[in-house]
Amino acid sequence: MHSSHLRRLAIALAVTTAATIGAEAAATAFPSSAAPLGAPTASVSSETDRKATVEAARAAAYAHSPATGVGKHDTLETADVVVGRNGVQHVRFLLHHYGKEVLGGDLIIHLDAHSAYQDVTRGLSRQVEIPATAARLSAEQARAKAAALAQGDAGAAQLVVDARSERQALAYRVSVTGSRTAENKGGRTVVVDATTGTVLSNEEDSEAFVHRALRTPLRERNGKVGAAGQSTAGEVGQGRSLYSGTVPLTTTRTGSGFTLKDPSHGNTEVRDANGQTPNRFTGTKFTSTDNKWGNGRTGDRATAAVDALFGVTSTLDFYQKTFGRDGLKNDGAGVRALVHYGDHQEGAFWDSTCGCMVFGDGGGKDFPTPLVALDVTAHELTHGVVAQTARLRARVDSGGSQYGEPGALNESLADIFAVGAEFATDNPHNPPNYLIGERLGMNKQKFLRSLADPALDKLEGGVGEWDPKQYDCEVHAGSGISSHAFYLLAEGSKPKTINGIHYNSRTHGGMKVEGIGRDKALQIFYDALTGHMVHNTDFHGARQATLQAATERYGQGSAEYEAVDRAWAAVNVTEANTPQRRGIGH
Repeated sequence: MHSSHLRRLAIALAVTTAATIGAEAAATAFPSSAAPLGAPTASVSSETDRKATVEAARAAAYAHSPATGVGKHDTLETADVVVGRNGVQHVRFLLHHYGKEVLGGDLIIHLDAHSAYQDVTRGLSRQVEIPATAARLSAEQARAKAAALAQGDAGAAQLVVDARSERQALAYRVSVTGSRTAENKGGRTVVVDATTGTVLSNEEDSEAFVHRALRTPLRERNGKVGAAGQSTAGEVGQGRSLYSGTVPLTTTRTGSGFTLKDPSHGNTEVRDANGQTPNRFTGTKFTSTDNKWGNGRTGDRATAAVDALFGVTSTLDFYQKTFGRDGLKNDGAGVRALVHYGDHQEGAFWDSTCGCMVFGDGGGKDFPTPLVALDVTAHELTHGVVAQTARLRARVDSGGSQYGEPGALNESLADIFAVGAEFATDNPHNPPNYLIGERLGMNKQKFLRSLADPALDKLEGGVGEWDPKQYDCEVHAGSGISSHAFYLLAEGSKPKTINGIHYNSRTHGGMKVEGIGRDKALQIFYDALTGHMVHNTDFHGARQATLQAATERYGQGSAEYEAVDRAWAAVNVTEANTPQRRGIGH
């Protein structure tokens, strides 16, 4: 049992699973992650070119079956296509076996600029070999088992192949809504072995901002065209926020005035949950007769909504302007959000059942103010981006807590791109930094995590360098390993002061690292996420992914490539100490 991390007092930014945003990645637009920094990335020239790339990758997957693990009974669903600066193409597929989705069966086929096969990144170490036999358990039996276990309403039971953790079993996947065992009666996904009836996994579709072990005590303490085809024309309003001062907002004119819906960001909308915990996007619309919102204090309910709308749109702007990514799914769709969610809830998370971001008001000992700060919002929305790309997946123990390096890497990327969003926004009332949660009024620690020195996080037991024991570390504690590598790549190891905050980054063996700048570091990590990571990529796999990304963008042996290698070495992740692979890389 993985119980050591349960004893940690771990305040947790949320991990969302791939189910969080949905499995519609096959409809994802064709992005390129290799535009010059600061400029939107260009899409492929035509849908015809996209189809040609996908078909070349599909053919290569079968032709190189010993390397790719794709067999004659397998089919490939396209999830994403990314083109690098030198024309290198990365096609992400989801594996199906005898027509059934393979859980854990994600792979990326890498092609050169002429569409010739180069390499593969795959989540499975061996080919799927489940015979095309009928299930012994009926769909209704699986639904009944899932409903009883999760104490909610079971949806349809879908036959899949569960190949996660290297097991292979014909199974039913059942989505359960209104689960009394999930936070705020949210959703759970239960996977049941179709032969034995054994429950293979039972996971919440969303995870609260606060670590599971603390939830009960805390509760007791108290223009373009959007995806829906709507016009992007909006009205310029003004909001007074809690954390970012007075900010401009784009709103929608209604018959009686204005509402907090931003058509310039895919109809992103914020509503008031009124202290309730709905499992769908309902709530009260915020309206104004003069397009002025909030008063900068919590007494005005619109104030938190100002922060939420500003945080969501700032994060969407960061992804668009930095990487050319148009929305979480890269489809132009906006984000729906609910503020004043629950009764003094000290949490913020993406709720997959609701299909929206939710923000609690805080009010307890650890988080006394609403959790609508920009870095919290950007962190959560980044989990949505990860769910559409690498789908990094934490393991879950019997107590419901998340552990393991892929989950820690997911948390880390959410922190990394939250920092990127803060620097891109550069709000004078919320100066950007390498801290997470520093605006939330925490009493014990003045911040939640530090990317520059993760060991400063005593609440979560943050870890700043790797050793073999960290593979089963709680995800928020372990996230510091790759976050620290990113900081060192961006800023180097020398002590420095940025926007009034002093950083003194301790490294493995006192190693010295020269930074290459935050912009380059962000691009390398984004390229690695979208083009080289799969669901079970671990820290050594992330090292290889970022080295490959640096090679494609700057060349092998370039200063940037060498800096990536040194940054990982400074957190003790090297080629020499790579463990026997538990996740499959290049």
